This record gives sequence, structure tokens and C-alpha cells, in this order.
Amino acid sequence: MTDATTTAPPQVPAYGRRSIADLLSSAASAAGATTLPNTLKIPASNRVCLVLVDGMGAQVLKRYAAHVPFMRSLTQAGGDSGLPVRLDAAFPTTTASSLASLGTGAPPGQHGMVGYDVLDPDQGKVVNQLGNWDAGVDPARWQPLPTVFEQASPHVPVHTVSIPRFASSSMTHAALRGTEFHGSGTLAGRIGAAVDILQKPGLVYFYLNDVDKAGHKYGVDSPEFLAALEEVDFTLRQLSTRLPQDTRVLVSADHGMVDVPKSGRIDFSAVPELIDGVRHTAGEPRMLHLHLEEGVDPASLRRAWESRFGDRIWVLEKDQAVRDGYFGPVREEVRPRIGDVLILAREEVAFFDLRRVRPEAMEMIGQHGSLTRAEREVPLLSFLANGPKAGSRSGTGRRRS
Repeated sequence: MTDATTTAPPQVPAYGRRSIADLLSSAASAAGATTLPNTLKIPASNRVCLVLVDGMGAQVLKRYAAHVPFMRSLTQAGGDSGLPVRLDAAFPTTTASSLASLGTGAPPGQHGMVGYDVLDPDQGKVVNQLGNWDAGVDPARWQPLPTVFEQASPHVPVHTVSIPRFASSSMTHAALRGTEFHGSGTLAGRIGAAVDILQKPGLVYFYLNDVDKAGHKYGVDSPEFLAALEEVDFTLRQLSTRLPQDTRVLVSADHGMVDVPKSGRIDFSAVPELIDGVRHTAGEPRMLHLHLEEGVDPASLRRAWESRFGDRIWVLEKDQAVRDGYFGPVREEVRPRIGDVLILAREEVAFFDLRRVRPEAMEMIGQHGSLTRAEREVPLLSFLANGPKAGSRSGTGRRRS
């Protein structure tokens, strides 16, 4: 079970206090770009490495603490005094929204990447925000805010260490532009790159995505997911011993994840009353955007979903979601991208429109997007590396491709 013990509305992410939107700007400020807000009060350091682990929620990290001894030692120590031990992901709790919030320092209502699949009002069609970016959408116009990297780069060198194919992706151009990109196809190569870069002062953004991939395919209770977490633990231990002394290493994630059994994966497009008056469906399986035909009353659709699923879901109308701050302050250009009715999963259910997505999508076990604690809460771990002095021969990593 997730949050089915309460009928209260879901908790609004803590934008501006302790959210993923506050992390990169705080890290950049700590590294020397002091014109940016250090909302999280990260201690100053001229070398900062931010490790972002896609899909590593705080709850699942706690569940598997015995298998990740290095990360467990950080949580037991309580981290740095004054730093929160958990952050909130953006809403929806999906990579496109949270990484855009990380990269811009803004909530989704400002940067406009309000889901995995999003309605483009200008084209009148639903477009993808990750790997299948629509050719008719200019990333820089779709997300026009300056990124944290663009704002920080006049003050401190900024670098990205990641998988090579992400160097020129539209997602990178939209939300993470402004860094020198260092790509490697191997984990050893990425670790070596980070070590090489931080022989000099600077900020490194280090992205890991194998936890998310394992969770989607095999589930968070699988041996494959556990193995991916153990690899993250190994990576952090390597960084701890190889990065120059006193490099500040921060570890967080973009969202958590829950397993949805096959019985909970529902093709809602096969139920007429759930799509009556719906012009476009968007979002993700655990957080749907339902865009209505002109003149259709959102309250009637809300009642249809609540009648069928009861307290297995939360239902929000657009005006309520905007008023209550789920997307943060919403720019006028962004408002039409938000569904008239939003369906959030509370229990282990996920909703698919098989008129729009391939049936294979229903094979994914791990899902996210909603605002249960398992999806919303992500860890914030912090430590100082204890490697050789900067510039020493033993401290320089050999870069691999």
C-alpha cells in the first residue's frame, strides 16, 4: 500500500525550501557562484560534485540500507549539520519535470516541462519531453528560462559527466544547457572523468540512470534493482577515495518509484465514461493529464473517475492544482500544457491509454509520477572526499571511453 490511509489531498512539493529545484543552485552557490541562492545552505567548497541517481527514492534506499554500506554510513552520520536529509521531487515525479527543475532552479509551472508526455497547444498534439522529442518543438523556446549552469558559468567552471548520447539531446538543450559535457560509455570512464575535472576548482554534475532502468523493467523489489543500487554505492565509495581532498560530494535523485502489479495496470481508454469528453491524454501512468473538449465540465469527469476508483486515486482539477501550488507559480504560457483534470495514483495502480501508447508500455513494473511518499521523497546525502591532494599524480583518474 502507498498513501491509502488518508483521504487528504497529496502533499505539495516544498519548492523554495527543500526541493530538487533548490539543489543545483545551492550546489553552484557553494562552489563559488554566490549570485545564486544557496537555499539548502550547502557548505562552501571550491570543488563540488553533484551525483544525481535517476529513480533512487528515499524510502527504497532506507529499505535496502544493509546492501549499501557506504550510503548507510552517510545517513547514520546524519550528514552535514543543517542540511535536510530528504528533498521533494518536482510534480509530476518524473525525470523530465524533476531534471528540468534541477537544471533551472524553478518549479514546473515556470520551466514548463510538466510531465513525460505534454500537450503542445500550438501544434494541438501531445509531445514527449525525454527521448522522443518532437521535431516541431524548439527546446530553447519551450523552456526559455536561463539554466543554473548558464548563470553559474561566469563565476565557476561547470561540467557534466554522463552517457555520451545525452550530450546533444533535446532534454539537455532545454534544461541542462551551459556546461562542458564529458561523456563515457562506461562507469569507470565517468568516474575517471570526474576525478580528472576536479583536480581544478569547479562544479561537476554526474548523472547515473541504471537504477531507474532496472526499476522500470524488473521492479524495485528485484535482484536487478538491488544490484543497480549496489553499483551506485560502489561509485560513491570510489569518488570518496579518488576525488581530491575536501571535494564536496552531494547525492540525490529525481524521483522514487513503486511496483505496480499486472492487475493494477489499467487501459483506461477501454472504459467509455473515463474518456467521455476527453480530447487529449498526456502525462505518465501514475499522473495523467486529461485535456477536455471545449464546454465539457471537468467536475463530471472527476466524478466518473472517483466513482470507479474511489480512494485508490486522487483527482485534481486544473484550477485547484494551480491554486494550491502543485506546479509552483504557473506562467501563462505553461497553463494550457496542464490537463483540465489530473489523475494521481494513491495505491499500486497505473493508467494507460492504449490508443496512444504501445501495449509494451504496460509491461513496465516500476512506475512513478504521483505524489506518494515513495515517489516524492528523494535522499540528500553529503560528504567530503578523502582522496589525494588536488593535482597529485595518484589523484588523477585515467579517462576511459
